[in-house]
Amino acid sequence: MSNWKDIYKSRLTTADEAVRCIKSGDRVVLGHSNGEPLILSAAMSRNSKHLKNVEVVHQIIQGPAEYAQPGMEERFWHNSLFVSKSTRWNVNEGEGDFIPCHYHQTPYLFTSVLPVDVALVQVTPPDDEGFVSFGVSIDYTLPAAKAAKKVIAEVNDQYPYTMGDTRMHVSEIDYFVETSHDLSVTDAIEITEVESRIGQYCAELVEDESTLQFGIGGIPNAVLKFLTNKKDLGVHTEIITDNIMTLMESGALTNRKKGFHDGVSVGSGVMSSKEFHKYVDRNPNFAFYPVNYTNDPRNIAKCNKIVAINSCVQVDFMGQVCSEMIGSKQISGVGGQVDFIRGARWSPGGKAILACYSTAMNGTVSKIVPRLDAGACVTTARTDVEYIVTEYGTVCLRGAGVKARAKALIGIAHPKFRDQLWEEYEKIYGRKYVQGSKIDR
Repeated sequence: MSNWKDIYKSRLTTADEAVRCIKSGDRVVLGHSNGEPLILSAAMSRNSKHLKNVEVVHQIIQGPAEYAQPGMEERFWHNSLFVSKSTRWNVNEGEGDFIPCHYHQTPYLFTSVLPVDVALVQVTPPDDEGFVSFGVSIDYTLPAAKAAKKVIAEVNDQYPYTMGDTRMHVSEIDYFVETSHDLSVTDAIEITEVESRIGQYCAELVEDESTLQFGIGGIPNAVLKFLTNKKDLGVHTEIITDNIMTLMESGALTNRKKGFHDGVSVGSGVMSSKEFHKYVDRNPNFAFYPVNYTNDPRNIAKCNKIVAINSCVQVDFMGQVCSEMIGSKQISGVGGQVDFIRGARWSPGGKAILACYSTAMNGTVSKIVPRLDAGACVTTARTDVEYIVTEYGTVCLRGAGVKARAKALIGIAHPKFRDQLWEEYEKIYGRKYVQGSKIDR
């Protein structure tokens, strides 16, 4: 459109003015993680005295989430897709709610059962064609904006312009608020000795020419450290982090043998440092897409030898996995774990790995348990689970019977809990297990 500059100029306003379009009873979707529109979110909360029952929906939030804090209950109802540090109180004390959803299905929610009234997003300044890029938060944010009745965009001149399906034309956006500030960042995590051992076990399952999916945190970071001697690795993941640089610099990551989007690292967003945000800016070695594309198990399965590496909270004797709750308390969300586990199982030569510490709470409780804690949900079903890894080893549960699963999992539990776990095994299955034997006695 030749007049895009006029459109853009006519829709420029302040954050306080822009958020006045939010009405009582509206559903508002916020951009994700490092792409969170901090200026707009603060303005929405600051100008909310006249509002009632505004529903706020999002996944990971890095900011203070003023709308979800004590005293805001009548104005806002927080409906979370992934509970973050600043929103856990709200959800677990009954002042908000949590929506279980596989990540790849999130855009569908915003075009069907959760129609969006207002989307608050962060974008780049327009390019020469009048398009803004959604930068480090394509995921559900771009689909939500395209589905919204009103879109308010925080235009940040420090926001990276990323390649792939990341753009929206200025004519599709109702309000522009120009800003200039650092993005939210994800600090580097120092790898512990336990994480290093887990990472080494996971890395042993990665063959040359594998395509990697990895989450965030110490364990995925540790895995990447042990992959620098591999050849022709690729990346098709959800969130891309700084640690991909280790593989790129070593020459292990080439993206040449993926079989799907060869030549580029594919993701739906970035959670990283300021330096890496600059690195992905207009970098043709990366391609970003909404999660209904990156996380669709059918697309994941098009990649060769997908190795999906994710973490979990508890694993029970049957192989059921909880990755998002401690007892009845929601601490995170479903995310893309099941998307990639299923995609990996369908991928030629693919492997699905769930990794965790053997203990929690300073070593006082085992993460390998006879039954999941009361109130905890099953994130990944026993029928989907394949590899489980702790610092004490790796087991493959594919094709294993119920008793065999329990025995294998006890073998990678912390040694100080194994006797107790064997006792529970005998109570549940009514048979004594003689260590070293393949059969029950």
